[in-house]
Amino acid sequence: MPLNINLQQILLHWMNLAILTGGLYFLLFKPVKQFMEKREAHYRELDQQAADKLAQAERFRADCQAKLDGADEEIRKERLQAQQAAAQAAQEQVEQAQEQARHIIAKAHAEAEQSRERALRESQKEMRELAAQAAKKLAAQPGADVFDQFLELTEGGGAHEGR
Repeated sequence: MPLNINLQQILLHWMNLAILTGGLYFLLFKPVKQFMEKREAHYRELDQQAADKLAQAERFRADCQAKLDGADEEIRKERLQAQQAAAQAAQEQVEQAQEQARHIIAKAHAEAEQSRERALRESQKEMRELAAQAAKKLAAQPGADVFDQFLELTEGGGAHEGR
């Protein structure tokens, strides 16, 4: 051996290296690799759970927004119905007031007509009484013109002044 190289020594070193590499692989690399895979799976699972919860929260937010929009629409419809009901009630009250006014006016016209007829009857009655009184007075005065005496009684004597 010229350079002091021993083939047996080289093979032993190679064998030591192979045993050391195999041992380290089984003792250190494989458990560390399994630990890293478990850790990666755990973080992937956490990430997936977070994504699921985020999606669930987004669906919940969308549902809440839809319910709010529905509630706003329902409130708008209820407000519109209430306004229509109020307008209808106001219209009914106006119609009822107009009907009462027509009734009051008709009653007032009827009362006025009755009052006018009563006044007419009373005036006719007074005229008949005055005519009867005038006829009695004329019949009581002999020799005078009946027509002139009647005019004097009714006009208070002013009929002859113009002749």
